[in-house]
Amino acid sequence: MDDCAQERPLFTFGVIADIQYANIDDGYNYSRSRRRYYRSSLQLLRNAQESWSESAVKPEFILQLGDIIDGFNKGHNASERALDTVLREFSSSPVEVHHVWGNHEFYNFSRSSLLGSKLNSTLHTDRSLSETRPGPEIYAYHFSPFPGFTFVVLDAYDVSLLGREESSEQYKSAMNVIRQYNNNEDLNCPPACEGLEQRFTMFNGGFSKEQLDWLDSVLSSADDKREKVTIVSHLPVHPCSTDPICLAWNFNELLAIIRSHSSVVCFMAGHDHDGGYVKDKDTGVHHLTLEGVIETPPDSNAFGTVSVYEDRMVLKGSGRTRDRVFLFP
Repeated sequence: MDDCAQERPLFTFGVIADIQYANIDDGYNYSRSRRRYYRSSLQLLRNAQESWSESAVKPEFILQLGDIIDGFNKGHNASERALDTVLREFSSSPVEVHHVWGNHEFYNFSRSSLLGSKLNSTLHTDRSLSETRPGPEIYAYHFSPFPGFTFVVLDAYDVSLLGREESSEQYKSAMNVIRQYNNNEDLNCPPACEGLEQRFTMFNGGFSKEQLDWLDSVLSSADDKREKVTIVSHLPVHPCSTDPICLAWNFNELLAIIRSHSSVVCFMAGHDHDGGYVKDKDTGVHHLTLEGVIETPPDSNAFGTVSVYEDRMVLKGSGRTRDRVFLFP
């Protein structure tokens, strides 16, 4: 361990998920089983920012894994104000932030407004990122912070009822998917069955064929270059890394693509506030679901700093987020 402590990483990055800030009193989750700390989530973000700014090795970038503000903001006409408040905290340091989109982004904003907003990292970070996307309406791109390493941001609500006009073909297609499994009047209520079909709710979504084909080509290129790829998404895609109710609709299709490529080393997601982890037994790919800030008490924390080396990534967690070592397959 002493040798590890003295070895300088190639680069580091910060990771945080499900801040869900709103300027309202504490509340509870959908089933009223977990407390949610809407206001104090901002202080927990400040704690993370302070930790990253004081690190001996400054992070190259931050991964914000989605649900940056809570859907309750919409009902209070406070979506823009809440987003500005959180982004102001992120801008307190010069570190580049890569924003992932979750369900709460779509509770607050339309897809078209998100594409033109500060949450579209392809507009506000490296300009070349906008040229690496699968389509004009799909929020997915890749970037390389260091030679030999690529990060891919995926759009887990590309196929979804959220963020789509009810008259659109995308909405109708998503409704056809969800209605095969969920007959509830309230589509946020999971199907009565147990098991993986519980994922077919309105607060989840999936990946279109266009996005999957694009990912396949990105990974093929990374295979050829012998790069190490980390994929990030709001929704987890491995059934053992999350509660089934938080899985992407077509997780199996995305897993099949990952398993057909040698370049992928890690998949990071949010959405399940309890967090989770599994190492895929077939590929050795690490699937990390990060604990959510929103359900973290004010006297704790939920964020991590990842140090990247030639043969591994080391997650130094804070509060509810535990330390982990991800050896590359």
